[in-house]
Amino acid sequence: MAEEFESTPGRLDAVVAHRLSLTRADAQRAIAGGRVRVDGDLRPKSHRLAGGERVSVDLAGMGELPPEGPPVEVRYRDPSLLVVSKPAGMPTHPTAGRLTGTLVNRLMGMGVPLSPAGGPLRPGIVHRLDAGTSGLMIVASTDAAHQALSAVLRRHAVDRRYLALVRGAVAHERFAVDAPLGRVGSRIRVRAVTGKQAETLFEVRDRFDRATLLEAAPRTGRTHQIRVHLSAVGHPVLGDRTYGGGGDDAKRLGLTRPFLHSWRLAFDHPITGERIEIEDPLPPDLSLALRRVGGEG
Repeated sequence: MAEEFESTPGRLDAVVAHRLSLTRADAQRAIAGGRVRVDGDLRPKSHRLAGGERVSVDLAGMGELPPEGPPVEVRYRDPSLLVVSKPAGMPTHPTAGRLTGTLVNRLMGMGVPLSPAGGPLRPGIVHRLDAGTSGLMIVASTDAAHQALSAVLRRHAVDRRYLALVRGAVAHERFAVDAPLGRVGSRIRVRAVTGKQAETLFEVRDRFDRATLLEAAPRTGRTHQIRVHLSAVGHPVLGDRTYGGGGDDAKRLGLTRPFLHSWRLAFDHPITGERIEIEDPLPPDLSLALRRVGGEG
């Protein structure tokens, strides 16, 4: 699991995290453990790289990823990629501090080929869903597919649609939230000056007395984007305790996680050019919550 590469400019922990598709925290753990050398020398996580240094990272001993079951549902599969339905409550991929209980472990348990281009802890992963979010995800089986899918996602050429049940009555049938996002501690916030550009389109699918069912179409792929944008306009996702969607109304509906589901993906296959359009029905917990909100009268 050792890897050597030529650095780009930046902080050592940030460069290692980006190059090996690690979280910043995992990169810092590797540095603190003496697993990272710059031109043969140990350096602190804050060390500034000028660019061009030889960086060696040895992740051996940080743990092998164990295959696990049960299998997840596969909505589409060919030799290059597959589209799966990720269950709620499951992280997308392992970290150095948590090697089990993720979608990657489940896929390994199914014997699914996973592109190593995603990095040692993210084989096959080209994009993520929050642990509490259920629904469709694309996974790369080959390095060629991984590279091509990454490019497609960077161009925002994947049409991703989510269903979100939010608190209150939304004023407009269609609206957009264009608000930059940045991390503040453990949470993501709207950061007008320092945040990264983020835009989400919303459309009302159904209205209830104290809630609205929306379809969300993110134009960018920032962490927690849909959840933070909805919270920022005063309509947090019900069940989302992190961003204001908890409380009695969520409890009444039996929600123990955010009502957010990736229900539709549409994209041109990056290898064959075929148009792929896939839908995933609401899982039982969200279907039950929707029936309950509809019966509140």
